[in-house]
Amino acid sequence: MPARAPFLRTALLAAVLLTACGTTPEPDATPSAAPSGKPAGKSAGKPAEDSSREPAVKAAGSLGGPGTACALPVSFSLAEGWEAEAVEKPKDPAFASLVTQGPATVLCEAKSEGTPDIAFLRVWTAPKGSARSVLKAFVEAEESRGIVLTDLRAGAVPAVEARYSVYSKLTEEWRETRSFAVRTGGGAVVVVGLAGLDSGEDAVTAAYELAKGTLRTS
Repeated sequence: MPARAPFLRTALLAAVLLTACGTTPEPDATPSAAPSGKPAGKSAGKPAEDSSREPAVKAAGSLGGPGTACALPVSFSLAEGWEAEAVEKPKDPAFASLVTQGPATVLCEAKSEGTPDIAFLRVWTAPKGSARSVLKAFVEAEESRGIVLTDLRAGAVPAVEARYSVYSKLTEEWRETRSFAVRTGGGAVVVVGLAGLDSGEDAVTAAYELAKGTLRTS
């Protein structure tokens, strides 16, 4: 396995643990209301919720441009304490599903290495489609509930954001998270999403908001 593939190592470890433990979601786990209190599965065209309550974070560099850890169709500021690495496509076709989610393939993973939180900011890409359709399919490819889609802007670029809950088979609990998608000039769709045990922590969502607010397309 390539040395620069932390995402693949994490995915493989999770798969092994799940197989060993035989953990499955409770069949009677009934989806609750959407994280924002709106009915599950309905889209919203209103502006995103105010994130002013989230703590300020410092930018410690950028990601996506020339000379950065990942070559991406977009670029954005990376928060202090976060470290990024490119995710390489596995050579063994049997592991190809580890780097895909719905229509998207992961290109880059930034980890909150220098912070107390366990979280990841991942960049995915899909070759075609609208930002909304790709994001919806991306979220629904996981065991998710309460998805609320909102039209907004990422930097100066039109975007769609999803706020929802995902089920963790490792911890057997639901956790709130969020992702956003933009369509590039070349027609591809880029999804930037949060993951990890602490994806709902204020400092983590602030790092996500920094990426969203500074995004630029190539």
